[in-house]
Amino acid sequence: MTAGIDLGGTKIEVVALRSRRVVGSARVPTPQTGADAVTEAMISTVGEALSGAGIPLSALRAIGVGTPGSIHADGGVSNSPNVPGFEGKDPILLGPAISKGLGGTPVLVDNDVRVAIVGEYRRGAGRPFRDVLGVFCGTGVGGGLVLAGRLRQGGGAAGEIGHTLVREGGRRCGCGKRGHLEAYAGRRNIEREARRRMARGEKTDLFRIMARRGRDRVTSGVIAAALERGDRLTHALLDDAIWALGIALANAQNLLDLEAIIVGGGLGDRLGPPFVARVEAAMRPRLHVPERPPAVLPTALGDLSGAVGAAVRAGG
Repeated sequence: MTAGIDLGGTKIEVVALRSRRVVGSARVPTPQTGADAVTEAMISTVGEALSGAGIPLSALRAIGVGTPGSIHADGGVSNSPNVPGFEGKDPILLGPAISKGLGGTPVLVDNDVRVAIVGEYRRGAGRPFRDVLGVFCGTGVGGGLVLAGRLRQGGGAAGEIGHTLVREGGRRCGCGKRGHLEAYAGRRNIEREARRRMARGEKTDLFRIMARRGRDRVTSGVIAAALERGDRLTHALLDDAIWALGIALANAQNLLDLEAIIVGGGLGDRLGPPFVARVEAAMRPRLHVPERPPAVLPTALGDLSGAVGAAVRAGG
């Protein structure tokens, strides 16, 4: 029995795996009050996933964690601007804290998008391929890279496509720099740009939809609802996201000659195949070898990609 935790800026998703099957799961909103609250929520959500499936904690062999940010060898996490309490350069010792809270169970911590691409590569859309890039558009934008059948980790930040440059001097990214892919295709930055334009006098129903749904931020579901209503500002911001993804994915393909690119995350999964098809269409004209494009695919595991991949990384 292994558990996988997918930590995001808006939600914590946990799965329990036995014999390669999901036998328990739980999801809670990510606390916005700091690192201690986030860590406690992760621990309690593992307990909820296990108890909901009638599984005792003693049956748990290992836990995998996927989290945004820089990952340290001791299970620490730093430089994660989308998770409250993890924004700084000094690492938060997430792995040891979770292990202590769950009876000393071994915990492996890795980047959230790297574990998501492991989930898709081993159990989802990436299974037929050996060279795969995963691009996950959620609160931010992250990437994971499998080359010759092996996860590429580098020094800990391999695959960070969200911080590749798509426009010199462009919109400000959550990391503080300008013109990154995440500044255009990350949900938090889409919301920030929508608020800026609304303050400038542009019309949008985006925030009314958010309020009616009882949300305190613009979620993927809120964006999808605004698109369905024909909200012009939301459509314009999505066009910007697709343009930026087209540039970033073409650059990755021109450099690496990949077999497949998988597009997921909260936004990618919620908007589904039509969104992925538009991203592919934006990428193709920018390819150096357009007659041999990669397969551009939606996820097969949906919003469980990260949690399943985390459990797989821990030995599930």
